[in-house]
Amino acid sequence: MLKSNRRKFLASAFFLGIAGKIFGQDKQKPKADKTMIVHHVFFWLKNAGNEADRAKLLEGLRTLAAIKHVSKLQVGIPASTEKREVVDNSYDVSELMYFESLEAQAAYQKDPIHLKFVENYSHLWAKVVVYDMNVVS
Repeated sequence: MLKSNRRKFLASAFFLGIAGKIFGQDKQKPKADKTMIVHHVFFWLKNAGNEADRAKLLEGLRTLAAIKHVSKLQVGIPASTEKREVVDNSYDVSELMYFESLEAQAAYQKDPIHLKFVENYSHLWAKVVVYDMNVVS
């Protein structure tokens, strides 16, 4: 009889755990002491479409991965997705960075590797647009 009750208890606990996940009762809440920041930067080259300049800028962006405050770095070029009114693929190069906090993103801005990147590669771009986002989910 004891084994039967234990099995019923374990089965109930398992199914209640699954039900909680399915119905959203087990969602994690954001931590109050940390705010992840996503930093998305778009570059337009002075010599738009110039493959050598684009390759050089991509090379420079990859150096930013060495900055200890950067959690993750991705660099890329516009995708050949469907043309739609809401899609802006007029840029030449883009970088996407993740930071664990506002403080990490602020430290990145002052990091010598970032400052050297700006010094060595800013002659390549005509325009830069930055979108920073607090991750809320």
